[in-house]
Amino acid sequence: MRTIVVLARHGRTDYHHGNRYAGSTDLPIDEVGLEQAERLKDWAEGFAPDALWSSPMLRARQTVAPVAEALGLQPVLDDRLREVDFGSAEGRRLSELPPDVVRAFELDPVRAHLPGGEDPVVAADRVYEAFHQLARQHEGQKVLVVAHNTLIRLLVCRVLGLELREYRRLLPTLDPAALVRFRRQDGTVGLEAYNTPAVRMETLV
Repeated sequence: MRTIVVLARHGRTDYHHGNRYAGSTDLPIDEVGLEQAERLKDWAEGFAPDALWSSPMLRARQTVAPVAEALGLQPVLDDRLREVDFGSAEGRRLSELPPDVVRAFELDPVRAHLPGGEDPVVAADRVYEAFHQLARQHEGQKVLVVAHNTLIRLLVCRVLGLELREYRRLLPTLDPAALVRFRRQDGTVGLEAYNTPAVRMETLV
């Protein structure tokens, strides 16, 4: 029995437009983000998910709201899908942090994660747990999940068995409202697409 789980990054915020770390800061999406949420809705109408899950953070809830209204589905808000807390980097660009902190972070963003922030291993564990729960709960169905940039990249690494410390190097980009598609079948999870735009095309459904 095949289960399809598509994760969408939330729409753009003012912080992301300025390349600032948002993390646990509960920001709304901006005007561009609202347009991206509408495009996600258009794509989702073609994808026709059986269920919606979302981070409880405002930017994720605003992104999933048009989809929920169009499809008549109530999103499951799961705290395990919230973004990683970036501690002292919240609201700041990487270039604004102390150089020694940046050097250590770029060499190993897990062991030398941003000061005062959440351990990426803990974040990967919680999102991995949520992913498998929703996949089991909706076995044989299609699920759309709205979550966050770093959290989704950590999940991809964990599912594929990649070293978490490599998430920034191996997965350098995940655009606002872009899609990551997993297939779960016969107990095996495979990655079918990464950083795919939310465009309503048969090849993406």
